[in-house]
Amino acid sequence: MDDKIICIGCGAILQSTCPEEAGYIPASRLKNVQDGEDNDVYCQRCFRLRHYNEIMPVDTNNDDFLALLNSMAEKKALIVNVVDLFDFTNSLLSSITRFIGNNDFILVGNKFDLFPQNLRQSKIKDWMRQEANRVGLFPKKIFLVSAKKQKNLEKLISYLDIESRNQDVYFVGMTNVGKSTLLNAIIDQMGDIQDLITTSRFPGTTLDKIEIPLENGHLLVDTPGIMTENQLATHLSAKELAIISPQKPLKPATYQLKPGNTLFLAGLGRIDFLKGEPASFTVYAARELYIHRTKTEKADEFYSKHVGELLSPPSNEDKLPELKGKKFHTSSKSDLLFGGIGFVTVPNDCLVKVYTPSQIGLGIRRALI
Repeated sequence: MDDKIICIGCGAILQSTCPEEAGYIPASRLKNVQDGEDNDVYCQRCFRLRHYNEIMPVDTNNDDFLALLNSMAEKKALIVNVVDLFDFTNSLLSSITRFIGNNDFILVGNKFDLFPQNLRQSKIKDWMRQEANRVGLFPKKIFLVSAKKQKNLEKLISYLDIESRNQDVYFVGMTNVGKSTLLNAIIDQMGDIQDLITTSRFPGTTLDKIEIPLENGHLLVDTPGIMTENQLATHLSAKELAIISPQKPLKPATYQLKPGNTLFLAGLGRIDFLKGEPASFTVYAARELYIHRTKTEKADEFYSKHVGELLSPPSNEDKLPELKGKKFHTSSKSDLLFGGIGFVTVPNDCLVKVYTPSQIGLGIRRALI
């Protein structure tokens, strides 16, 4: 069919070949439109936006989204960067100062309820501030919340209530950090929303934001989640993410290792214990994640034989880069970080080599627990 069919919500040309691109609808629906059986059709992105208040994620290279970020510097606004405490480095918008001009920004760490209850929140905040400072970011405030359980929202809401009296509030963040869940929880508790969530679209683009009008005349603004190749969430299926993403408070699982032992975190992480005294390695990860201990000399063969099967996720259909390792020599009790999965606490003075796919989410910090 020669005539192009346009989404009435965003103006994108409807297509059924690429779900990640603008204008996508399922092939059966597109055929109905082409046959004249459907009129006034919305693309999948607009449909989910209108009916579920869900914004589809966008790539960090998307020019339209960069324009949205740049527009924040042109107005007085408070910027809220929502981050995943279990993938902090990759969910921290490290380039935020390039876009916000003279505006303040705050960090909101989500999923704090998954940490053991005896962990002091001040310790988590100190770590967040240190990591932000290390990349040149200096947030005005740091909050810890659980969007899903609606915990610790009171202080954040009180702060936003004051700050929104003379400016709009923009929520930004990577995909899978719980940004929209948090915003919905805030809306539920604030109680001063004038109207239903409304949408607006930048002229000439297919990128939407959601604006929530407040009684004081200002807005809470939800922006599309940002996708990056440095997040496991962009490489795995929803089913696999449900397996690796912690949903309940983490219970430690301790493994006794000695030099020459390897610990696999399914097929997504690997720790080789190279040098040190025999010690306990404590895993903090989702209970459904398969952990396997073996000898390092047999680890490569074991991984090649079982990845995608016993060591799953990933599956054979995933297009993950190969595992790539980095050595760490701990100078104190430390947490080895596996972004999006969890962490493994290891003792002082041990030499390890830690692997993730292309070092995605790989890091180390002084032990929090």
